[in-house]
Amino acid sequence: MMSLAGIKTIKDLDLENQRLFLRVDFNVPLDKKTGEITDDARIRAALPTIEYAMEAGARVILASHLGRPKGERVPSMSLEPVGARLAELLNVDVLFPEDCIGDAPKKLINEMRGKQIVLLENVRFHAEETQNDEAFARQLLELCDAYVNDAFGSSHRAHASVHALPRLLQNRACGFLLQAEIEKLGKIVTNPDKPYLAVLGGAKVSDKIAVVESLLNLVDALVIGGAMANTFLKALGKDTKASKVEEDKLALARTIVEKAKDKNVDLILPEDVVVAADINATQGITVDAGAIPDGQMALDIGPKTVARIEAVCRSSKSIFWNGPMGMFENPAFASGTFAVARAMAATKAFTVVGGGDSASAVRKAGDDIASAFTHISTGGGASLELVEGRKLPGIEVLRFIEA
Repeated sequence: MMSLAGIKTIKDLDLENQRLFLRVDFNVPLDKKTGEITDDARIRAALPTIEYAMEAGARVILASHLGRPKGERVPSMSLEPVGARLAELLNVDVLFPEDCIGDAPKKLINEMRGKQIVLLENVRFHAEETQNDEAFARQLLELCDAYVNDAFGSSHRAHASVHALPRLLQNRACGFLLQAEIEKLGKIVTNPDKPYLAVLGGAKVSDKIAVVESLLNLVDALVIGGAMANTFLKALGKDTKASKVEEDKLALARTIVEKAKDKNVDLILPEDVVVAADINATQGITVDAGAIPDGQMALDIGPKTVARIEAVCRSSKSIFWNGPMGMFENPAFASGTFAVARAMAATKAFTVVGGGDSASAVRKAGDDIASAFTHISTGGGASLELVEGRKLPGIEVLRFIEA
């Protein structure tokens, strides 16, 4: 069971004059040419915790990773652009040492004044971070008196700044963002209002096997869209032509279909699809799922499928969504994904989006749509693992009693 049992929140800590190590998830997308941030949603999501800590009198030290530098200093993965954006959003001075350990951050932390925060350089510039190395964690420990994790998107990783460091501190807690993730996703997993609908999309069945298995024990209806639906359609005898299919997962797809029948889960697959010859096409045509023309591939769900999903959304009290319904990055194949976002937003159901591309799609659908959701998760992989029923190391290490 995922709950806050045994976990302190930031409000439980006395932060006055404390050096607070605040682990955040600033792994934001950067433009490859300009290096500028293209989506600052993860930075904005951390602001309430940062602002609370500053108002409570803490000396705030922010730590994050960005990208996968594999233990080497990669200039294009520096957190410097994040520091600049953070300074704009908070209207404070963001001090940025050249490293996350050693004399440089210590000096800046010691010299901090009001209206200043320290943002450490990318923790993954050190290989010891992903190795969950205790000696590296002890170097981070030299910088702080208290620890708060607000990085849900990294909490499924047993890394030094997420796992080894908080083990060394009694003064540890979760931030507001992590608290919300545990509460909202926890409800979807442990106490969902019924009827419960799950909508899964994305490219591969293999990425979602564990979450499908878990959801079949919880949901009343399960929608499968995106490229992963092609594997199910082919497994059921449809000729998917040039569509992307995981040939080695056809037997698994048939097993999932049978399990859904055994558990009386309404399994909803595309009835019609939008097809084109190429993912970069500027338009597609709508055909029945069993009548894809030669040389064409399914790249979105069609209007009949959308109408079916809309109907089941209206009758649901809980909805969990992870994964787009098509190649939504191309506007020609985005309508199915955006229609699902609108359908979920229009309900009175408890609606949770499980991070990643689906969270991005909801935000692209418009502020009015995004604000209508109960919860938009900041962690793709972390939210899926939590829905699978797995214990996340970055959350479990915060507990003072066994949940």
